[in-house]
Amino acid sequence: MPHSSSDAASNPSDEPPIDEPWISDDLAPDVLDGPSDNAGTSELSPTLKRSDAHKRPQKHSAELFPLPPAAPNAAESHADGAGSAENSGGEGGKAPSYGVGPLPLVETAFLASAASLMWLVNTYFPPGPLLRILFPLPIALVYLRWNVRSAWMAATVSGLLLTILLGPTRSIFFVMPYALLGVQLGCLWRRKASWNVSILTGGLLVALGSFFRVWLLSLLAGEDLWGYSIAQITQLLSWAIRKLTNWGLIGLGSLGQPGLGFVSVAAVVMIVFASVVYLFTVHLAAWLLLERLGVEMPEPPGWVQVLIEE
Repeated sequence: MPHSSSDAASNPSDEPPIDEPWISDDLAPDVLDGPSDNAGTSELSPTLKRSDAHKRPQKHSAELFPLPPAAPNAAESHADGAGSAENSGGEGGKAPSYGVGPLPLVETAFLASAASLMWLVNTYFPPGPLLRILFPLPIALVYLRWNVRSAWMAATVSGLLLTILLGPTRSIFFVMPYALLGVQLGCLWRRKASWNVSILTGGLLVALGSFFRVWLLSLLAGEDLWGYSIAQITQLLSWAIRKLTNWGLIGLGSLGQPGLGFVSVAAVVMIVFASVVYLFTVHLAAWLLLERLGVEMPEPPGWVQVLIEE
């Protein structure tokens, strides 16, 4: 017979709950299990499992209400008769686990709305690049605090909320690349990837988002915005060559008029370089912010720490 929650709370010999800041990625936190014979309500799906069947399972920080302890071993759980599969937590006589409260859902909704609010404020009252650095951080924080499912939920909810407030076009510009970037950064930071890996992969994703933005705007406007951008870059290069020629740094006509292929390659390089620089600033902001929130992320390289300390 499982002990009641009041008995578990009044027993001073029980182990204290351990605060785990995240849920495993391969376990869903809200799939309902079947109700047991002795319980009147169904329990939430397992999120953490016991490493030892003879010990009491550790509680998660999001478990607001205590659940009955599990049977000490598989033989006793099979002796209970009906409902033994549910009480044993799965096949093969595995130890059952316990559910979590509504904290993951509340944090996911709060951080998704925070990401949407930053995009909304930046749309009408742009304060420069300050808010743009923070765009992917709420969704990455959801991943670090909980799991990949919560991060995708936050990205989806923020996109739907912006669709209602601003329309589908501007919401797509947030989802691609910033919402996807938040999921990617959370995944890499959870797995302790180095800054070089996360900055390069994130920079490629942001650059791809820039090309996607140009393509979608060109499709909606009916104009070739990429060709317009190439023309602007051509004028910039012609101005730079003219200045270098006037200063005597290069000979007259040594470079000539930049070709279309050269300008296109220069445009792509500039976009990728700007994306990598943006990801570096995002990592700096995340490292300073998450450290104060008590959330772990990979340590920056040594030269970055030296620069910050100085």
